[in-house]
Parts: sequence; C-alpha cells; structure tokens
Amino acid sequence: QVQLVESGGGLVQTGGSLRLSCSASGLLFRANEFGWYRQAPEKQRELVATISRYGVTNYADPLKGRFTISRDNDEGKVYLQMNSLKPEDTAVYYCSTANIWGQGTQVTVSS
Repeated sequence: QVQLVESGGGLVQTGGSLRLSCSASGLLFRANEFGWYRQAPEKQRELVATISRYGVTNYADPLKGRFTISRDNDEGKVYLQMNSLKPEDTAVYYCSTANIWGQGTQVTVSS
C-alpha cells in the first residue's frame, strides 16, 4: 500500500522559510515522479512543483526562485524548500505521486 506522509508545516512570519518533507513508502521510489501541490481556503488545489525520476524539476511560474523541490532516493523522501514566504503562500501543502495524495501539512504565513 502506497503511503505519503507530509511534515514540516507550521506558522512563519512573512519573509521566513520552511522545509516540507514527504516520506513515501510502499512503492519503488526511484521510479516515480513526485509533485507538491497546495490548496488555500476557498481556492482550487494548484501545482507548486514537480520532480521527475531523473531529478528534472518544474515549478509554477509565480513560485520560481523562491521554492525548491528536491528528492533523496536513498531516504525515500521529497522536499520542498520555501523561502521568502508571503501571506498568500498560506495553504495546505500536499505531496502526490501516481494520483496518490498525502494528508497534507498546513503552512501559515503571518503578515
């Protein structure tokens, strides 16, 4: 059974940083592409970033330069480094692969 568990969310002030982690189990980690998505209150879920099995990354245009996705194939983890956070980054952040989703981790950025 594939399981994704996100962690690392929390409350941070504007301009601060957070590093989210996604631990994956029950799959051949190295073979999968992973993505981070987010959903703010009363908004649709949106793409944040993806990373292919080869480490090729893709970002939502507005987030380029502030967010960095990475993976550790040995640890079976995917990370999202978020810098220069803004109140509009407040959302639940989800890890996903192959249409499987984690439970999400809340990120709140105070102004």
